[in-house]
Amino acid sequence: MNPWLAPAAVAARLLDPLQPLLLLGLRLWVGWQFLKSGWLKLADWDTTLLLFQQEYRVPLLSPAAAAVAGTAGELLFPVLLTLGLWGRLAAIGLSAVNALAVFAYAHVLLQDGFEAALGQHCLWGLMLLVVAVFGPGRWSIDGWWPAGAGRRY
Repeated sequence: MNPWLAPAAVAARLLDPLQPLLLLGLRLWVGWQFLKSGWLKLADWDTTLLLFQQEYRVPLLSPAAAAVAGTAGELLFPVLLTLGLWGRLAAIGLSAVNALAVFAYAHVLLQDGFEAALGQHCLWGLMLLVVAVFGPGRWSIDGWWPAGAGRRY
């Protein structure tokens, strides 16, 4: 082996076993953030409807339809993501929910003083991108599924 590549090989040998843990951590963290938001919307539906009517600017959907779709996405996709069931699709679906949330609330998130809130959405987007690109990892239902079933994590 080329002596210049030895440190990289050592780093890969040390870090590669951490991939399943990292992907699990990403799935749990970002899933929990959206699941909490979905439960909050569901717990006070009247306020949720009011926010979609007066505060959130969702294009193409009525406020009631947007509230139902957004809440459903925040409840369904995090569960799939956390379990690692259809993990890539769950990450893509939750990415769409995240992007729509930023778009619908951009009139607030893009103002001075809201950089941290926008940064949170960017961080969640990056975390979801990692899962979408690399899959949910070995520690997932997708990772345990028989290879013959045509599913890869």
